[in-house]
This record gives sequence, structure tokens and C-alpha cells, in this order.
Amino acid sequence: MTSSDKPGTAADAPAETAAPAGTAGGTPVAARDWATAASDPQYRAAVVDLLGALAYGELAAFERLAEDAKLAPTLADKAELAKMASAEFHHFERLRDRLAEIGEEPTGAMEPFVAAYDGFHKQTDPSDWLEGLVKAYVGDSIASDFYREVAARLDTDTRELVLAVLDDTGHAGFAVEKVRAAIDADPRVGGRLALWARRLMGEALSQSQRVVADRDALSTMLVGGVADGFDLAEVGKMFSRITEAHTKRMAALGLAA
Repeated sequence: MTSSDKPGTAADAPAETAAPAGTAGGTPVAARDWATAASDPQYRAAVVDLLGALAYGELAAFERLAEDAKLAPTLADKAELAKMASAEFHHFERLRDRLAEIGEEPTGAMEPFVAAYDGFHKQTDPSDWLEGLVKAYVGDSIASDFYREVAARLDTDTRELVLAVLDDTGHAGFAVEKVRAAIDADPRVGGRLALWARRLMGEALSQSQRVVADRDALSTMLVGGVADGFDLAEVGKMFSRITEAHTKRMAALGLAA
């Protein structure tokens, strides 16, 4: 973010915008609507980044599920993945339309996150159907956990949209059923998939941390300069909660974390 994008000092700002970051006249961001919260340029920039990252993530998920459908062992499995891919694309459309609605060019908002997402997918290209299922389940769940943590600190309008597009498309239950059945049929599969899931966890956290570090507005949001309640200690707790949720999902799959 350039210096011209940043809010002015308290001395230069009108009385309403001179309140501490994340508040307006003492009102927390999470209690405000978009029209009010977006008067803070830094908060607006953070939300545009967030929506851009989410939008490209949904588009990439659509592409990935469509590709995974080619590996499906049965027509029923292929149709199930196609349905999930369609749901991901509808989520993308909602985010794209919201960016346009608030006066942002969707492609421009997504562009800063293309390299990170594409890099993650290049590093974690599944070799078979089961690895693809685990990747979608583990990778998407980590991302969803992260965005839900952030959503709690957003304005009411943005929070509603973010939570809506994070709705489970049915992939979680589908992946658990298929992976557990495969392990029951051949227990040796479990060890391979457990190693794969640990690799996915590491790559996902590494890429997400890099994205946050590269985007001033997002990093400021996370450490407490824009939205409410985050500080460095809270960020650590957040990632601990995400890791704990990952461990529970691994158990649901029948895999060791």
C-alpha cells in the first residue's frame, strides 16, 4: 500500500476518523456496516485484499475440482465433484460481484494472490484420486478456518458475505467417506495419506503467512491496526486454533496428524 492510500494523522482527519484504528467514535468495526467502516481507507484496502484473495481462491478451487473429477473412479464420484465445482464457482461469482459493487475491478483485486495460490497448487499437485480428496479437504479447511477467524472482526456486511462463501459445498463429508473406505480396504494407504496431509498443512501455512506479510493492509488487520481485537499474541492463538482443527480433521479421516 502506498503512502497516499493510508489514512491521515489525527490532526489532519475529521473528528469521526480521528478515533483509534478499528473504531469510529468508539464503535468497533464488527458492529458497523460497510458504508461506515469503509470511510477508513486502510480498512477498505484490507477488505479489498481479503475479497480478492477469497475470490481467486474460489476460482482456483473450481478449476481444481473440475480437474479432480477426471480422476474419479466412478461416474457417481465424477458427478459429485462436478456439483461441488459448480458451488465453488457460484461463490466466486458472489465475491466478484461484490468487488464490482464497491467500485473495485475484480481482476485487479485478485491479481496479487495469483502467484501464491498457483505456487501452492504447483507444489501440492496430487498424484491420484485419494490425494486430491485429501488436498481439497485439508487445504480448503485450513483456508476456511483462517477466513472465519478474520470474519469475526469485519463489518457486518462483509462478514455476512465471507461466511456465506465459506459454506461447506459437501466436500468434507464426501472426502471423509471415500478416504476412510480406502483405508479400510488397504490400511497401508493411511500412512501415505498422512504424510501427504502433513505436507499440505505446512505448505498452506507457509503460503498464507507469505501473503499476509506481502500485503500491508492485511497484515495490519491481523495485528490490530484496522479491525478489532487482534494483536501479535492473538495471531499466535489463532494459528494454534487452526492447527488444532486440522488435527481433528485428520482424525476424522482416520489419519495421524
